[in-house]
Amino acid sequence: MTYSIVARDDETGELGVGVQTKAFAVGRVVPWAVAGVGVVATQAYSERSYGPLALELLEAGRTAEEALRGLVAADARSDVRQVAIVDADGRAAAHTGEHCIPEAGHLVGQAYSAQANMMASADVWPSMAEAFSTARGTLARRLLAALVAAEAAGGDFRGRRTAALLVVSGERAGPSWAGRAVDLRVDDHPEPVAELERLLGLEEAYGRLGEVESAVSEEE
Repeated sequence: MTYSIVARDDETGELGVGVQTKAFAVGRVVPWAVAGVGVVATQAYSERSYGPLALELLEAGRTAEEALRGLVAADARSDVRQVAIVDADGRAAAHTGEHCIPEAGHLVGQAYSAQANMMASADVWPSMAEAFSTARGTLARRLLAALVAAEAAGGDFRGRRTAALLVVSGERAGPSWAGRAVDLRVDDHPEPVAELERLLGLEEAYGRLGEVESAVSEEE
């Protein structure tokens, strides 16, 4: 019922997650991230505690794979879960339970993981991985390219409704809510990925405006 991608940008160290589903308000369930620590996507029959628990394990020094193994081993219903983690060093790990609704699967690459379940096609997650790997620009833009590719490959077989994009700094920024570069949510829209792209454009425009205002202030 959901497709997502978690990743780290090798140049900036930023960590991010992009996600789309037919379910309502996906941004409050699937994506989790803490600057300088890691990023998590928890979906299928989502166990929301996977997000904060995985981040706690990463902060305690576990790798993405170690954190994932701990979560899955402690969950009696891991067979219906799908979860992916990328840590601050770019190590990626993912789990797709054997009873996740088809089409379901994941693809782990260099500093990213693309995963999906209840898809119209098994091409969805490979298409996301390819789009992310070949896209250029900021991490947010590359994550968005993966979501666009997922839709082109068939997407969620029930349709579309909600999407989210979350990007945090690669450096620890104090409280868990700090260091967020992008935090956008589309909770209910007929074309959520397109709407997410529009909002990201606004985010970038306001960011450039802020840079100009700061430069002018320094010159005065």
